[in-house]
Amino acid sequence: MKAHPSIGRRQRAQKGIVLITAMIILVVTTVLSVAMFRNFGVLERMSGSSMEKQRTFNVAQNTLQYAEWWVSQGNGGAGSSCSSLLSADASPPTTQVCSNGLLSTAATSTQAQVSAVPWKTSGGTDLGVAYTPPNLTVSSTPGGGAVAIKPRFYVSPLGTDPSGIVQLYQVSAMAEGATADTIAVVQSVFGVKSNVVDAGGL
Repeated sequence: MKAHPSIGRRQRAQKGIVLITAMIILVVTTVLSVAMFRNFGVLERMSGSSMEKQRTFNVAQNTLQYAEWWVSQGNGGAGSSCSSLLSADASPPTTQVCSNGLLSTAATSTQAQVSAVPWKTSGGTDLGVAYTPPNLTVSSTPGGGAVAIKPRFYVSPLGTDPSGIVQLYQVSAMAEGATADTIAVVQSVFGVKSNVVDAGGL
């Protein structure tokens, strides 16, 4: 018995629809796969950037803590004008309290702007004290957890607190990540208690 011709045409039409449907599903799946892989790349770059920011912040924080410790070791005082980049890594270290503090406004011929890293005067002279925290690598070649330049700190006197017993200092620290795109600047007001003893009235 022969099949009716219209049944054969319907079967061929159904096979064509199945093929077209399969092709549409394949195209949609391919587009979704490509979009997912692109998103993974973006997320990976964002994660790397976030890790670099956190690492740079930690380096600046370690530098700040070292500067506070250095001041607490009897290295305070009124300070003197800083006119060059000093080094806590040198032997012997060349560190000092700087009477010409950092500025929140534009740099001048003797002072640097705190938010412009690395700290320089308007004439381009580097200021601050370079310090390399333990286990930190400084390299001009990015990667491997290295930073591009040595972190720095800057200590300026603020005078005494209202009691007249605690000498206050503005302590600033900066770090730059593997590239100049990632920087961190942290600051604290640090107090050092003097050895003044109130013996009471005589």
